[in-house]
Amino acid sequence: MPDALIRRMPRKGNEWDRFVPLWLHGRPQSTQGMYLPVIKEFREFVSPKMVGEVALQDLQQFQDKETDAHHKSATIHRKLATVKSLLTWSHRCGLIPFDVGKALRMPKIHDQVGQKILTPEQIRGIIRGDPVPRNRVLLRVLYLTGIRASEAAGLRWCDLDIRGEEGQITVLGKGDKIRAIRLATNAWRELQSIRPAEAQPHERVFTTDSGRPMHRTTITNLVAAAARRVGIPVKVSAHWMRHGHASHAIEKGAPLTLVAATLGHVSVTTTQRYIHARPEDSSGRYLQG
Repeated sequence: MPDALIRRMPRKGNEWDRFVPLWLHGRPQSTQGMYLPVIKEFREFVSPKMVGEVALQDLQQFQDKETDAHHKSATIHRKLATVKSLLTWSHRCGLIPFDVGKALRMPKIHDQVGQKILTPEQIRGIIRGDPVPRNRVLLRVLYLTGIRASEAAGLRWCDLDIRGEEGQITVLGKGDKIRAIRLATNAWRELQSIRPAEAQPHERVFTTDSGRPMHRTTITNLVAAAARRVGIPVKVSAHWMRHGHASHAIEKGAPLTLVAATLGHVSVTTTQRYIHARPEDSSGRYLQG
């Protein structure tokens, strides 16, 4: 397979221009939108080196630059992981002789999810405080299903199915994995209430005032504006609704496996961090100071 791939590739031209499109092929547009700026930044940082000439020292110096710029550990980790992914793919396909990314010691991520969990009352306030019915429905769907902004943006009317008095939405998540999520009766009826009479099955559920499909960035900005409207003093994104869904569902007794399946987590370990972020108990409560 790698040999066949190499034979089909043009021998002339810049390695970055040849390899990156092949590496990105088949990935969701939202993923490509996150990866491309990182690769562009790293490419400019190591210029005029080609992909196969990148050394461990280049990766370490890039990491130091990001650290000196006081970027968050999660941001630095994401950027380095993106570059490492390109290098690993290129090596696996036989396009470069070594995968130097394997030798890079990745920075530890300080999980700050606990600081991004709003109370149920705050989320209800965000939803009720938006004056636009369509926005209220979108906010409620984000919270009750835990779907990502990109998944909400891609939702089409044909992805909705009735299940008795309730409903179900089918979303395309990370890695092109499909999952179905149930919606309670009231939420299902509200979602159906915003459907235009002339809406076609392939058309997007959430659109702008001009009728264009909402972009994930538009949805995140909408959530941020709704939070500001009710006086929440921090910058809230659409992902905070997902954090709230997971945390509140677990607190209400939802099984971890069910929450993980709803959110599309590959491993329950990812879901468990919500328990650590908002523990119900602590051994310290059994001690006397």
